[in-house]
Amino acid sequence: MDIFEQDFITFSIRISLTSMAKDINVQPQKTYMASMDVGSPAPEFSLKDTDLKDRKLSEFRGKNLVLAFFPGAFTGVCTTELCRFRDDLSKLAGLGGQILGVSVDSPFANMGFANAHNLSFPILSDYKRDVIRNYGLELPDFAGMDGYTAAKRSVFVLDSGGVIRYKWISDDPTIEPNYVEVEDAMSRLQ
Repeated sequence: MDIFEQDFITFSIRISLTSMAKDINVQPQKTYMASMDVGSPAPEFSLKDTDLKDRKLSEFRGKNLVLAFFPGAFTGVCTTELCRFRDDLSKLAGLGGQILGVSVDSPFANMGFANAHNLSFPILSDYKRDVIRNYGLELPDFAGMDGYTAAKRSVFVLDSGGVIRYKWISDDPTIEPNYVEVEDAMSRLQ
């Protein structure tokens, strides 16, 4: 087969595939993004914890909640942040609070991370990235890895009824949240 025959066959295949795609009437996938405004209820979700148990956001109702999304287990800033929440746990618990961490890492990586740093609060795995998509927290091409989407570093304080009372979202994964603001938001819920 010469070069002209190969080009003709390639061209014919492209034309056929293009026609097939039009016949199928492929529609772009719609995504739903929840309202994450202060004063709105935090959307329900169910994610795997480090023991592969399904945990729903609603099971934490009745407690004021610090919901902390972080880009990646074992990364420097994430380790600092979650250890800081660990160290402030007794203070937050005194304010009727519970901490809940969420990343796109696997439950196994989250377990290793929690064990290595003695994190005593639940770390949930959004490995399908449904929650970060729904909450509008996608951080594409994390750490220069083309195609790898992590969670934006973000913190939400929810009251005992699951209503958002404070939110902080960063597009820069190297910036830590303002822990004093988080604590103040928790103390206002008393």
